[in-house]
Amino acid sequence: MKITDTAPTGVETPGSPGGSGPEVVKTTAAPRKESKGEGATLNVFSHGVLIIWAIMVVTPLLWAVMTSFKTDRAIFTSPWSLPDKLHFENWSRAWTEAHMSDYFLNTILVVGGSLLGTLLFGSMAAYVLARFDFPGNRFIYFLFIGGMSFPIILALVPLFYVMQNMALLNTLHGLIVVYIAYSLPFTVFFLTAFFRTLPTSVAEAAFVDGASHTRTFFQVMLPMAKPGLISVGIFNFLGQWNQYLLPTVLNTEPEKKVLSQGLVQLAVSQGYKGDWSGLFAGLVMAMLPVLAAYIIFQRQVVAGLTAGAVK
Repeated sequence: MKITDTAPTGVETPGSPGGSGPEVVKTTAAPRKESKGEGATLNVFSHGVLIIWAIMVVTPLLWAVMTSFKTDRAIFTSPWSLPDKLHFENWSRAWTEAHMSDYFLNTILVVGGSLLGTLLFGSMAAYVLARFDFPGNRFIYFLFIGGMSFPIILALVPLFYVMQNMALLNTLHGLIVVYIAYSLPFTVFFLTAFFRTLPTSVAEAAFVDGASHTRTFFQVMLPMAKPGLISVGIFNFLGQWNQYLLPTVLNTEPEKKVLSQGLVQLAVSQGYKGDWSGLFAGLVMAMLPVLAAYIIFQRQVVAGLTAGAVK
């Protein structure tokens, strides 16, 4: 018997007929280390990119918070050093003298009202488009999709005159209506796809028990769509809280300005004098609610974005 050890493949083969005896070739498989090495390299590269991206995003935020506690002199003489002490008077000055408290209240009223209206009307429209077949269903759906691609800047002039004719110009409730109309296309697009992933058996069971369409929607389907509502609510909150173009055109009265207008007004009114510490304090005030909302609802946002992946 002739035994030959070759490169490992894990296969034994008999010898050819007519030979001196059976020839057995024993091979075993050698572990491939290339794939593990490639995976480790890719893992290190992806983590490195994420770390660099995190540094690029977090550094300006931390610098703005640190600068808001400095004096104006320290901002220019040592911009990257830590403050000698926490100057909370910058925050109080921005809150009172720069009228950030009024801007903050106006923004909460406008964004709060528009967010509730957007989620209510958007979820109702999305539920009907996702669950009911009727003539014009797809046409209405694509109208909402078209609204997402329509630049808002092209509608500013006619929108101004429409608001003026309806006596909604320079009013907070008029701004709420505009915010709702501005946010509805994306909300309907997002929630329509989400409602299609929800099981129909639950709604059918509610109908069998005698529930109306309204009761089924508000008590059965809407609670099931909570992850999607939170996700689209966060996106709309970010867009409406940072909105500047619409309030600048439609809301020009000083006492009814929102935070984005207030920050610009604070920066412009300083001239060459420059209350930079108060400006950074106001900037951090406007930034904190957005960060808090995302940190609190971070898991719900991720759940809402991934809920449609598995039906």
